[in-house]
Amino acid sequence: MLSPSLQGEPKTGNGVTADLDLDWLSLDDDEEIRWASTPHRYSVVPALLVGVPLSLVLVGIPIVAASYLQYKNTNYVVTNKGLYSKRGILSRDVKQIGFEKVQNSSYSQSAIGSSLGYGSVEVSTAGGSGVELRFRSIPDPASVQELIAREIDAGKRDSADGDGDADDVLAEILVELRAIRSAVTDDGAGGDAETPTATGEDVGAERTASETACEDR
Repeated sequence: MLSPSLQGEPKTGNGVTADLDLDWLSLDDDEEIRWASTPHRYSVVPALLVGVPLSLVLVGIPIVAASYLQYKNTNYVVTNKGLYSKRGILSRDVKQIGFEKVQNSSYSQSAIGSSLGYGSVEVSTAGGSGVELRFRSIPDPASVQELIAREIDAGKRDSADGDGDADDVLAEILVELRAIRSAVTDDGAGGDAETPTATGEDVGAERTASETACEDR
C-alpha cells in the first residue's frame, strides 16, 4: 500500500516500487519510474456511502468489496518513456503508451474529487479515437498531468539532440571525402606535370639527325 506522502504528490526515482507491487511491469534497461500510484484511498468513499447503509440488508457488501478490490489491484505508472496502467481483480489488464505517440493529455476533477484531492488524467494519441488511456481517481491529477507534459518535452529534446549529433557526424564524413578527392586530384595533376611531352621541334631535330647519319654512311 502506498504511503500518504507518495499518494499526495508525484515522486521520482525507483524507490516508489518498495510501496507498490509492480511485478507486472516490464521496463527497458534505460527506462526509469518517475511516478507510481494506486487510485486515491478516498476514492472509495462514494462506494462506502452507498454500500454501508445497504450492508444491513447484505446488498451493500458486494459494492464495498468490489470498490476496495479495485482500489488495491489498480496501478498507474509514469516513466521517462511512457505511461502504464494495470487494472483487474480476477484478471489483469495492462496498457502502455509511449510518449512518442501521445498527442494530448488533460485532467479533470468532480466536485467530490476536488474536495477530497483526487481526479483523473486522460491521454489521447495521434491517430487514435478519443481517450486511449485514463488514470482514474489518482491523487493530485494536475501535478501528474504536468509531469507527463515535462517528460514528453524532455523526450523531444533528446530526440532533437540525437538528430543534431547525426548531422554533425555526416558533415564530418563529407569533409573527409572532399579532402580525399582533392588529394587524389592533386596527385593526378602532379604526375602529368612530371612526364615530359615531345614537341614538334624535337621530333624534327631527331629526323634531321637520323637523315644526316644515313648520308654519312
